[in-house]
Amino acid sequence: MIAIGKKGASSGSFVRDFTASIVVFLVAMPLCMGIAIASGVPPEKGLITGIVGGLVVGFLAGSPLQVSGPAAGLAVIVFELVRDHGLSALGPILVLAGLLQFVAGVARLGGFFRSISPAVVHGMLAGIGALIVVGQFHILFDGKPLSNGLANLTAMPGRILGLSLDMRATEYALMIGLVTIAVMLAWEKLRPASLKLVPGALLGVVAATLIAWMTGLDIARVDVPASLIGAIEAPGTGFFASFGNPSLLATALAIAFIASAETLLSAAAVDRMHDGPRTDYNKELRAQGVGNLLCGLAGALPMTGVIVRSSANVQAGAKTRTSTILHGVWILGFVALLPWLLREIPMAALGGILVVTGWRLVSVTHVKHLFHNYGVLPAATWAATFLLVVFTDLLTGVLVGLALSLIELIPYRKTLRLKVEEEHVGEESQLALHGSATFVSLTHLTAVLERIPNERPVHIDLHKLNGIDHTSEEMVREWLARRNGSGKLVRLSGPDSLIARFAAAH
Repeated sequence: MIAIGKKGASSGSFVRDFTASIVVFLVAMPLCMGIAIASGVPPEKGLITGIVGGLVVGFLAGSPLQVSGPAAGLAVIVFELVRDHGLSALGPILVLAGLLQFVAGVARLGGFFRSISPAVVHGMLAGIGALIVVGQFHILFDGKPLSNGLANLTAMPGRILGLSLDMRATEYALMIGLVTIAVMLAWEKLRPASLKLVPGALLGVVAATLIAWMTGLDIARVDVPASLIGAIEAPGTGFFASFGNPSLLATALAIAFIASAETLLSAAAVDRMHDGPRTDYNKELRAQGVGNLLCGLAGALPMTGVIVRSSANVQAGAKTRTSTILHGVWILGFVALLPWLLREIPMAALGGILVVTGWRLVSVTHVKHLFHNYGVLPAATWAATFLLVVFTDLLTGVLVGLALSLIELIPYRKTLRLKVEEEHVGEESQLALHGSATFVSLTHLTAVLERIPNERPVHIDLHKLNGIDHTSEEMVREWLARRNGSGKLVRLSGPDSLIARFAAAH
């Protein structure tokens, strides 16, 4: 009887994973190509990364339901790298970034990336989103993005003023891009509940492609090779010569840092969506390192865990890593068997997808949340990071944001150490916090909270907690919300002011 039960459960899981993998595949295909275009590289580079993210990282991942692939968060830094040093520099830099991620996973630094201020991470992503929007705006006109965000921004009025009633390639391309955007937005507003898993990006691309094909529009289309193997660039004799260039080494470090932070934040978000196994963050880092190393050897795009695809995976009912692996199989099969179909997709349609994707990264809601719940400093950190990413460069924005986040430590400088007394009495786990909970001690606090068995009630004593910064408070709120959502009792005791701060999640 037990064996039959397990077999039935396994069979049911496979059916759910199979159907979920198709949904994720449909979400991933246009994004893989669109992000490649936004990165200034051929679309097949993004498809290769999507395949590696499914077949390799999906098998090794520490977050079974997270889906990896090319991410908008790295498009800007890759674009600048390729613009300044050529496509040949991408492979060796990505190999080094993958090695750094793998070593970080072996050294158990996964918790460090989770300790980065949410204001810095979301400010960085918002800045990247803005750069993607102003860059892909020019793709909508069958043009090419300019060298930097400011140049793209200042050239936008000229694009609009250059339009005319004499419909030519530019006007047709813009029409196709706007159709893609309109279909995506309309579908999300009007789609019936029974079809909620059908991705709007897919429908937008299909609609735009059909219009361009039926009318025979003379506009730029996606250029993919007849054979995917021909798109894989094996390392040449001078492959590792780039390691002697300090600026490229800094780029590798930036890619490793941003990819790891985005991946682990995505994994934490995925954990909040389901009640299955929690993420092993160090294992996930090692898997991402292997994936990026392989992408570097193949001359493809860097990868991260991607929340858009991961949330689609969870919402489609995936239960195991089988879904992630299968979505890689579907991408490989589609590219191998139907490359002619990909070549019918207008470039402006992919530009439209990336405009919507970039716009969603600019989450003004998040900065409002920071200001309302935590005050001026976290909101100012978000704003400074955002503005510097847009108007200077990604690394400057992140470094300034991290420096500003250190200011939060000043009020707690005399009691910076956090001590967590842990006791398990009967059926209840009791925790007493002494000192200050800041991002410096977040790794330890997170480890203590997450190792408490889900079925045990928890009592947290906050009487001797001197203070808590917004990074730690965000993590505790998420943990409380997850426990509360699963019906597990958490009892808080301590000053009313502290308990009130967690009331919304508790």
